[in-house]
Amino acid sequence: MATQATLPSGRLLDEKLKKTSPGKTGLIVFLLLVLGGVVYIVNRLAIDLSFVHTTTIYPYLLLGVALMIALGFEFVNGFHDTANAVATVIYTHSLEPHAAVVWSGIWNFIGVLTSSGAVAYSIITLLPVELILKVSKGSGFAMVFALLVAAILWNLATWYRGLPASSSHTMIGSIIGVGVANQLLHGASGFSGVDWDQVTKVFKALLVSPVVGLVGAALLFLVFKLALRDPRLYEAPKGTEPPPFHIRALLVLTCTGVSFAHGSNDGQKGMGLIMLVLVGTVPTAYALNHAVGASEVQTFAAVSQQTTQAISHYIDPTVTVSDSGPELQRFVATREFRPETMPALQQTVTTIEREVTRFGSLRRVPDDMQANVRNQMYLVSESIHLMPKYGPALDENDSSVFANYAGFLDHSTKFIPTWVKVAVALALGLGTMVGWKRIVVTVGEKIGKSHLTYAQGAAAELIAMATILGADRFGLPVSTTHVLSSGIAGSMAANNSGLQLKTLRNIALAWFFTLPAAALLSGGLYWLFNMFVR
Repeated sequence: MATQATLPSGRLLDEKLKKTSPGKTGLIVFLLLVLGGVVYIVNRLAIDLSFVHTTTIYPYLLLGVALMIALGFEFVNGFHDTANAVATVIYTHSLEPHAAVVWSGIWNFIGVLTSSGAVAYSIITLLPVELILKVSKGSGFAMVFALLVAAILWNLATWYRGLPASSSHTMIGSIIGVGVANQLLHGASGFSGVDWDQVTKVFKALLVSPVVGLVGAALLFLVFKLALRDPRLYEAPKGTEPPPFHIRALLVLTCTGVSFAHGSNDGQKGMGLIMLVLVGTVPTAYALNHAVGASEVQTFAAVSQQTTQAISHYIDPTVTVSDSGPELQRFVATREFRPETMPALQQTVTTIEREVTRFGSLRRVPDDMQANVRNQMYLVSESIHLMPKYGPALDENDSSVFANYAGFLDHSTKFIPTWVKVAVALALGLGTMVGWKRIVVTVGEKIGKSHLTYAQGAAAELIAMATILGADRFGLPVSTTHVLSSGIAGSMAANNSGLQLKTLRNIALAWFFTLPAAALLSGGLYWLFNMFVR
């Protein structure tokens, strides 16, 4: 029967860790992986930058600073979210801490590497469209730096307090702050600079996922008690001895699954922002996907002609538009469809086809045109994605044509180089290596009034893995931290182990204050940075 006495805050774990070996083999393997990753990243980045022609070192310096900050966010993300993935295997001594971090890092890397990028670009769509289009200008840099620095500061503050706060929640709050500040600086309504429909969609995922973790872990734990009769599953770890082999295998398996799922979802959140950094600093190398060659361009030309013909079905012949760019930007920003929107869309599709086919491949588009072609593709893609909801009623065949064309555009602009994925995975792993202990203590000893048992840890991690992978399938960012923490609470409640209300209150307060705090931080930083840029 579980005791109801409040546990000593991390003291039991501290004593256990004093007896833990330093994990030299795991540390050496990890350092070799880091070294190999760094060599690969530098090599690929050098190849990409070889196509950049500039007479000044300024873009490279700006790129270096921006990448350090962006990867710094992922490093701090490792304190929180990745640390949750290793919490149960470390706490139960299923794996030695350093080996657990290396193992988790490997599966985070695999998750990041196999991710679709949908979550990365769902984050980007929350940003004000005018700042995305001006990402290589002063206001665009101010936006990226403000939201990244704000997210890092808040994550560090909550980590220092040992609170498993959500990096996803923090990032979304930072984006909202930048959007509102951008509109206030330009004298417009602060709410017009934020895509509130997309924010609502993402926020619902962040709100529902902890409930799924709580209820799902409680139910799964009860299923365990009915189906698995081994009493050792329902005991807390004793001393520093690992659990029996089959229990240990189960916990390592759940750690593997959560690490993979975390990489496939959370690992993407910084990747979209890193791509904005790359496009803003060296558009010649990253504005367009240079892997799109001559054969794909020929197919793209044919699809473009089909799309132009489909658009003509919805054009009022009495309506003309002199400049298509501002009209599409207005539509994407405001969601207000006008008769001029369709002619502007058709005009831009024709322009993109002419520019791309003229040079044969995206790599051959001239340096001074790459950013402009990307912006045109972005506006058309976003307009097509919004058309079913805000535009005219589309014929089924025309909808298929539009979707096919948008797929080509997204392939050309919404890509993530492999070296970026490697860099993110390494940053997550390094962050976990440095900051795992505070979160492990919270998960293992501060949520329930009894020590975490093997079955409780397994139930929470299995539900977390399933929830995160499900969200990744639909391109929705969710918080590994909140899903797993709520899962631990659900399994504790199902076992009548009691819950430490102080910890739950602190986690809830961190959840509640994260969005407004991050928004205020990023909005203030955006205003400050804009004072120094043009």
